[in-house]
Amino acid sequence: MSKRFRKQSHTIYECKYHTIFCPKYRYRVLTDEVRKYTTEAIEKLVKQKEGLEIIELNVQPDHVHLVIWIPPKYSVASVMGYLKGKLAIRILQRYEKLRKKYWGRHLWSRGYCVSTIGIDEERIREYVKWQEKKEQEMEQLQGELFDEEED
Repeated sequence: MSKRFRKQSHTIYECKYHTIFCPKYRYRVLTDEVRKYTTEAIEKLVKQKEGLEIIELNVQPDHVHLVIWIPPKYSVASVMGYLKGKLAIRILQRYEKLRKKYWGRHLWSRGYCVSTIGIDEERIREYVKWQEKKEQEMEQLQGELFDEEED
């Protein structure tokens, strides 16, 4: 098994996702100290969930880019709900000035953007074709061996 894949008890996987999420109204509030704190808080929260790992993290003033490993035992939606929920609580507790803009503890916009990262489609198609060709070769070889045994 190459190092690009990870293992769980009954699963081998490569599940990487590029996610983007924004503060409500796309306000540019993730600047200076808030930006630094948000980066640190995301890193801490990710470490608390087994199997999650940050590949890239970039906090912009009005959105967050996160490239992350998520094992198959977690859904992307559950991880995003966890991160956005915990982050909102922590950021709004720490920065009172943001509580006036974001009443009701709703810091983040409702949705998020997610895109998978991994083996590209063309490589997967080539691999599937290669597997089929190898299977046919094995069947042919076994047939020839079976014919020789009968003689």
